[in-house]
Amino acid sequence: MRDANIYNLKRALPRMSWHPRNLYSLWRRSVGVKSDEANFTRAETTLSQQRWTAKTLLRAYHGDYIKETIFKRWYLPELLSDVQRQSTKTSADAASLNKWAQREETAARDLKRLEEEHQKSLAPVGSLMFIEVERRIDVLIFRSCFAQSVYEARRMVVHGDVMLNGKKHTNPNTRLAPGDMISVDPAAVRFLQAKGAPKEDADISEKDEAADEAYADAESDDGGSHSTSERPEATTEASSDKVPAADQKSDAKSSKWKTVNKNKANLTPFHLPPYASPFIFIPAYIEPSFATCSAVYLRHPTARPGYSEIPTPYDADGELMRMGWEYYTKRRSRIRSKRQLARMPENRQ
Repeated sequence: MRDANIYNLKRALPRMSWHPRNLYSLWRRSVGVKSDEANFTRAETTLSQQRWTAKTLLRAYHGDYIKETIFKRWYLPELLSDVQRQSTKTSADAASLNKWAQREETAARDLKRLEEEHQKSLAPVGSLMFIEVERRIDVLIFRSCFAQSVYEARRMVVHGDVMLNGKKHTNPNTRLAPGDMISVDPAAVRFLQAKGAPKEDADISEKDEAADEAYADAESDDGGSHSTSERPEATTEASSDKVPAADQKSDAKSSKWKTVNKNKANLTPFHLPPYASPFIFIPAYIEPSFATCSAVYLRHPTARPGYSEIPTPYDADGELMRMGWEYYTKRRSRIRSKRQLARMPENRQ
């Protein structure tokens, strides 16, 4: 179960959410004051404390609402391979030393060798321990940008606003199989709902209506003066030939504004929440369709050298991910009886 105050600024734990406080917590963990807690190269804590800190930060983002016992039993891969530590620090120090000693050719050769070693390095498989979490239907809705947080996506599934392969689905614990399609009711998407007209638009419309009424009154007055005498009619016609330049502009603006408002009424409203741009991205294993509010789970996430498809706020091959991996390799549940398999969350394969 997740914490009561998930956006606590003192703890600063990044979550799957577009909330502005979550963005601030992410900044504090990346370059702010809290960034030193995840730097284990110069930490004074023990190895067990470092693993616990890594596990806390990773689980706060990847399925914090899933109980730890359930996560270790059902959401960890059955085979966790060894994650080797990178030993390129000495090579990088040697390259920088050669450059400082004005041995440019040797330094360039060392840098080229480091780049080749980096390209041939192992894939960041440490992040793949969250592949089962990414298969959940509520996480897929959040990754498809149909919900502002994974908690809202979970609520949409429970309330019956999501369809799985054309059928209503209310189990948020379901893990999808490649080729499954989800459809979300547009009425349940918050940023697609109509809001009240902005104050500026209302003021402009009121000014246009007042100008139209004044112009109509002026025309009625001119009509009454025309019926009294013929000579003033000529004078009013002469004066009216000079005035329409400004009136025509105001009429053109008002008609244009009315046309724009009429066209906007036929469009789907879209109100993006503030500070949401850093979180708007689509992983490679999802094919969304925003016109129909649906998405297809193409395949399971993978990793290749230097790249991981698992979205995470931390380095996919960094020390934090390695420490979290080491924590779960020693504490994961390996025994699954038939009684436990009967209680397993729905797993579509």
